Amino acid sequence: MKIYFIGQKGIPAIYGGVERHVEELATRLTREGHEVFVYCRDHYTPRNLNEYKGVNLIHLPTIKSKHLDAIIHTFLASIDVLKRDADIIHYHAIGPSSLLWIPRLFKRSAKVVSTFHSDDRKHQKWGLIARLCLGLGAYISVKWPHKTIAVSKYQSQHHGQEFGGELEYIPNGVPVAENIAPNIITKNWGLIGKDYIVAVSRLIKHKGLHYLIRAYSILKTDKKLVIVGDTNYTDDYFNYLKTLAGDNKNIIFTGNQSGQALAELYSNAYLFVQPSEAEGLSIALLEAMSYGKAVLCSDIEPNKEVVTDIGMTFTSRSISDLSQKLQYLLNHPEIVEVMGKELKERVITEYNWENVTRKTIALYRSLICVNSKKDLAIETKIA
Repeated sequence: MKIYFIGQKGIPAIYGGVERHVEELATRLTREGHEVFVYCRDHYTPRNLNEYKGVNLIHLPTIKSKHLDAIIHTFLASIDVLKRDADIIHYHAIGPSSLLWIPRLFKRSAKVVSTFHSDDRKHQKWGLIARLCLGLGAYISVKWPHKTIAVSKYQSQHHGQEFGGELEYIPNGVPVAENIAPNIITKNWGLIGKDYIVAVSRLIKHKGLHYLIRAYSILKTDKKLVIVGDTNYTDDYFNYLKTLAGDNKNIIFTGNQSGQALAELYSNAYLFVQPSEAEGLSIALLEAMSYGKAVLCSDIEPNKEVVTDIGMTFTSRSISDLSQKLQYLLNHPEIVEVMGKELKERVITEYNWENVTRKTIALYRSLICVNSKKDLAIETKIA
């Protein structure tokens, strides 16, 4: 099959859950013998990189701004793909999916798929008009493609009921991780292992990092708080977080990290915290579990779906509950150790990328098979 991915910033993933999802899926599809093409933005993927692990990269221009970046690039990709020999055109995220009607109407030879990663309407960085546009994108994402994928069971049920459509549940995946000793993190931030709590997230308000900083500030602990991630047109929020942190030297902002540095940050953390108000199915949460980390996360449905009764949750947006649960886990390292082991087993079983890839290929083939049967029926009638 010839498969085209539209909506992501590009690969290899530097930051962003959608980008990590696309990289993991695209490279595995290539290894399975399929021809895969990923549309990339020049400010994210170097212009001179035309291939990555067998995946073909197509570069198109855009305007790097909060409101224009994704929609301009997606529009150009949606026009460009009309001239391509494509079997599957796969859109990622509800914003870009608002334009999937272009190949749906004008490239009838291809099957169009959309993945509903997260309900971006709940993201606080967007104003009213942007949220209305995202609402339209959510509707189109469910109603217009040949098939819509939801990355969580909650999304599949909730948005299926909301828009009167049927979503296929195929979760995010995560590679099985091996823990590595501290090296880079010791040199850069003085971290030696088990001496810090970690959160990995874009610095965006709905990720709830302001709750975490305020809860941490009232703890009785000598462990540091390490926040890994960067802004996404949200410099004002980052400045607010820095103000909350004040002169507390135990609150460390590392900026965006990847590769060995990120692996070390996961591997050597005492505890992973996910305080977000809204998620689709957090890859950062899955990654932490894959490193055998105990997890404390907000009690939103997609988080509870992942950690079930193994991880610990707190009442979303409640600083007092977050602080109390943090203190409890800091005081009970034996519980933290057992929780981490059990969460790792769960992620290996339920969120394995090989299984995710097989399910996605099966979905693609079912769509093409349906088309082939219809064509055969027409040919038979003509004969």
